[in-house]
Amino acid sequence: MQIGINTFLTDEGIGPLELGRALEERGFESLFLAEHSHIPLSRETAYPAGGELPRVYYRTLDPFVAFAAIAAVTERLVLGTGVTLLIQRDVLHTAKEVATLDRISNGRVVFGVGVGWNREEMADHGTDPRTRGALLDEQLQVITRTWTAETVEFHGTHLDFAPFQAWPKPVQRPHPPIFVGGAEAAARRARRLGLGWIPNGVGSPAAVAEQLAPFLDSGLPIAVTPAPADPAVLDAYAEAGAVRATLKLETLPADETLRVLDDLAKLAARYAG
Repeated sequence: MQIGINTFLTDEGIGPLELGRALEERGFESLFLAEHSHIPLSRETAYPAGGELPRVYYRTLDPFVAFAAIAAVTERLVLGTGVTLLIQRDVLHTAKEVATLDRISNGRVVFGVGVGWNREEMADHGTDPRTRGALLDEQLQVITRTWTAETVEFHGTHLDFAPFQAWPKPVQRPHPPIFVGGAEAAARRARRLGLGWIPNGVGSPAAVAEQLAPFLDSGLPIAVTPAPADPAVLDAYAEAGAVRATLKLETLPADETLRVLDDLAKLAARYAG
């Protein structure tokens, strides 16, 4: 099982270049970034974790711009979205952004997607929360066709495209790995579409088997994001067959971040090789 880092990159914490270098130097396999375009001040949608919405949600950097900078100063670090809120994005621009990042990073992209939870944020993008799952299904079809076919045509309920062509194509073949982030509904979608699944980590080894059981027989990859920095839980995920677990990194200034990474690197080293 590979060990990576999951974080919110903001204007108030360590910068992307320093973080990318630090992760690669310490042997982490990957960096997964969250995204939010904005946070409406109307807080009708409750924060899923409870309480006040953390400050980092308002201040996230654009993941693809940040990853482009990180790709330029790293050679091995896998660059993953945890997750891209695809239903709030233009599907063709996103297909091009991911393919471009895959090219400039020489095939180091993992594309994590999700339907999101903030209904006001969705509405500002013209997305109907009631049909966001169906929209995501169609968007993924369009993106994978755009990455793999010379000519693309699509006619769905939510998206409709006459024949078109678009480049670049990704370096990875047939395309960058796609993972669906979320809980039970995401697992069902990933299974149905033949994609990987990104669940949130659970807090005890005993809960791991119960969490993964409905998905394990699919043979599809699981990347836990984030997982607790608990060797017993990580061992349980590794034994269950997860391909990757990312450890949560709080958004902190550079010097504090580097000290935290030094500690987390000792844990990650248990799974190296």
